[in-house]
Amino acid sequence: MKCDKRWLFAVVSLLSLALLTLGFGSLNARAGEPASWTLAAAQTPKQQCINSCRARYRDCRHLKQLSSYECRGIYQDCTRYSCTGLGPG
Repeated sequence: MKCDKRWLFAVVSLLSLALLTLGFGSLNARAGEPASWTLAAAQTPKQQCINSCRARYRDCRHLKQLSSYECRGIYQDCTRYSCTGLGPG
């Protein structure tokens, strides 16, 4: 009898997972949202902050007005102070 309950639990768990996966897929398709919007909404605020700091670093490197060392400092300051909520000093 215990084997039957375990087997039944496994089957129900797998079916539930499959239904949830299909449900989320159809929800995104109905809403007409691109997958990138869904991914962006799933990111934490800290990850979004880090991504914006990375974009600042890429812009700094692309403009070539500062050395790579100074651009790296900008990235580190951005992640240290903007993304953690700590102030300088």
